[in-house]
Amino acid sequence: MRQGSLIASDTGLAPRPPVRARAPLRLGLAGGGTDLSPYCDIYGGAALNVTIDRYAHAYVGPASDQAGGPAGGGVRLHAADLDVRESYAPGDPLDAGRLRLHRAVHKRFMDDLFGGAFVDLAVTTSVDSPPGSGLGSSSALVVALVEAYRAYFDVPLDPYQVARLAFDIERIDLGLAGGRQDQYAAVFGGLNFIEFHSDERVIVNPLRARQQILDEFEASLVVCFSGQSRESATIIEAQQAGMKAADQGALEALHALKDDALAMKAALLSGKLADMADILNRSWAAKQRTAPATGIATDLIVELQRIGTAAGARASKVSGAGGGGFVMFMIAPELRQGLIQALTGAGSEASAVKFTRHGAQSWQRLAHSL
Repeated sequence: MRQGSLIASDTGLAPRPPVRARAPLRLGLAGGGTDLSPYCDIYGGAALNVTIDRYAHAYVGPASDQAGGPAGGGVRLHAADLDVRESYAPGDPLDAGRLRLHRAVHKRFMDDLFGGAFVDLAVTTSVDSPPGSGLGSSSALVVALVEAYRAYFDVPLDPYQVARLAFDIERIDLGLAGGRQDQYAAVFGGLNFIEFHSDERVIVNPLRARQQILDEFEASLVVCFSGQSRESATIIEAQQAGMKAADQGALEALHALKDDALAMKAALLSGKLADMADILNRSWAAKQRTAPATGIATDLIVELQRIGTAAGARASKVSGAGGGGFVMFMIAPELRQGLIQALTGAGSEASAVKFTRHGAQSWQRLAHSL
């Protein structure tokens, strides 16, 4: 059930300077799936992830600052990357359209800050990766929106509260299937080992790996978009059904995934990249056992992995629930460009990645901005 409001309700309605915010996307390295209920509620979960230089972006400002809003003021929502616009006049219900994440964040802040009062706003977003990419893009978008609204209305929320509010909006208010790691990764940023406890407590442990290790690991990674954006809910719901039914195969696979998160943490901190590659392969095999009937490994993913192995990749797995999205590869840095060319030649979008240190950030738009 939805918890009590995290948002203080003493904020005024006066117009404020526009705010921009961004939150990074992430690569899931190990433990994904153990952050899902009911598994983490019973056994506790653990996930290791790292944020990369792709972001969800959000702008929040007075509707009067932008043309094209509803006559007489209103709420204007715009997802620039999807080319979707929705406008609402005072009295219109915010319950229809494609931009459900935008509407849910707006409604939560309006309800908790102003008792549901109508506030004229212009909201624009974009994401540096397509929906269903497996990089946590939907949750990063919610985090970017929450951070933008938080900063615009000057609401005193700490990072844990921002992540929890984003989780509540996405998983409880909207009822969207998914775990907990994406919101915390987007808020905190960097390389994190995240623990999920049975009392809904989440602990984010930043890993202080030596820079030499991080540089070598970063140089060993390639990501490739499979060209298939998938709705992860089907896979996640099948995984949760297996947990609730105490399916032995699914539970053993999830236990293995949690063990792999601990093993990956130890291997990374000690700079044992060959061990990391072995764990990555092992985790991908376990991930497929969590919901074997849902097509976690599609024919295209299998083909991309075959191409990767032929080009010298030591390991590969899908980032996220599976069924499409981004495939990540580990390969000797000297062979990385050849792998990128092989994957690109097969018609997929492949590239290196850069790690980021910072999580969600917000700032006021400059008075003389473009």
